[in-house]
Amino acid sequence: MKRFALTTFVLAAAAALASTQASALDKVTFATNWLAEAEHGGHYQALVDGTYAKYGLDVKILPGGPQANNRLLLVAGKVDFYMAANMIPPFSAVEENLPIVVVASMFQKDPIVFMSHPGQGFDKFSDLNRASVFIGKETLVNIFQWMKQEYGFKDENVKPYNFNPAPFIADKKSAQQGYVTSEPFAIEQVGKFKPNLFLLADYGFDSYSTLIETRKDLVAKNPDLVQRFVDASIIGWYNYMYGDNSKANELIKRENPEMTDEQIAFSIAKMKEFGIVDSGDSLTLGIGAMTEARMKSFFDKMARAKVFKADLDYRKSYTLQFVNKKVGLDLRPKN
Repeated sequence: MKRFALTTFVLAAAAALASTQASALDKVTFATNWLAEAEHGGHYQALVDGTYAKYGLDVKILPGGPQANNRLLLVAGKVDFYMAANMIPPFSAVEENLPIVVVASMFQKDPIVFMSHPGQGFDKFSDLNRASVFIGKETLVNIFQWMKQEYGFKDENVKPYNFNPAPFIADKKSAQQGYVTSEPFAIEQVGKFKPNLFLLADYGFDSYSTLIETRKDLVAKNPDLVQRFVDASIIGWYNYMYGDNSKANELIKRENPEMTDEQIAFSIAKMKEFGIVDSGDSLTLGIGAMTEARMKSFFDKMARAKVFKADLDYRKSYTLQFVNKKVGLDLRPKN
C-alpha cells in the first residue's frame, strides 16, 4: 500500500510539474496574411517541432484569408504579431500614425513576379512594358507605380487581374502578376506551359517580405518576448528549408485542405531557386536580416514613384533591435 501511495504521489507530482511548465509558456498569437501555405512554413515548423515551446512560447497561428483583415487585429491588440507582405504597409502605418513596427523579415526577396508566354516577343523583362498586363488593384496603386517610374510601363496597357489565370493563358501577348511560389504552378497545371518568370526583386524591387510586425508597446514592455518569437521563427525557417519539414506540411494541409503536396513542393523549390528566404544579407547575418541601407533604398524608390512623400519618416516603421544576430547560421547546410 505504501509503495502504491508513493507511486501515485510521484505520478501526481510529475503531472503537476508538467502542467506548471505548460502554463509557464507565454501565450502568443501570430496572425498571417493568407491561408496556410508553404510560404508560412517556417512558423508552422517552429510550432510542430517544439522550437516555439523551447523558447518558452505557446504560439497560436491565426491564418488569414480573402475575408480576413488580421492586421487590424494587431492594431487593436487582439493578436501579438502579424505577417506583413512587404514594406509598403509598414510605411503606410507611419503615414497613418499606427503604433506598429517591423521587427524581422523572413524573406530577403519579395516573391512577386510577372509572367509572360515564351516565344511571343516578351522573353525579357524590358519587353513587358509593351504587353497587356493583368494587375490587381492593390498592386496597381503601389508596385505598378514603381514599374512605370523605373521601366516605362503604361496605364493604358493595364487589364484587371481577378486572380483567375484564364485571361492570361488565353492572351499570348499578355503578362500577369503573381507570386513565384504559387501562380506559375497554376499556369503549368492549367495552361500546360512554363511561363517566363521575372522576379521583381531581381530588377530592383528590393523590399523585404514576409515580415513580422508587432505593436510598439510590446517592444517597449516585453522585448524579451519579441526576441524569443523572432529567434524561434528564424530557427523554424532554417529547419523548414533545410530539414525534415514533413510534419509542418501536414499541419499546413490540415489548416488549408485545398493545399496539395505538389503545390507545397513547388513552392519550396522556388523559394530555394530564387533565394527568397536565404540570400544576400541573411547569408552572413542569418535569416530575418534587415539593414538600414536596404530600407532606405526601397523607400527612396517608392518616394520617386510618388507612392509616399519623400519627407515621410520611414525609419519609424522598423527596428533592427531583434535581428542580424546570426541566429541559426549553424543550421544551414555547409555545401
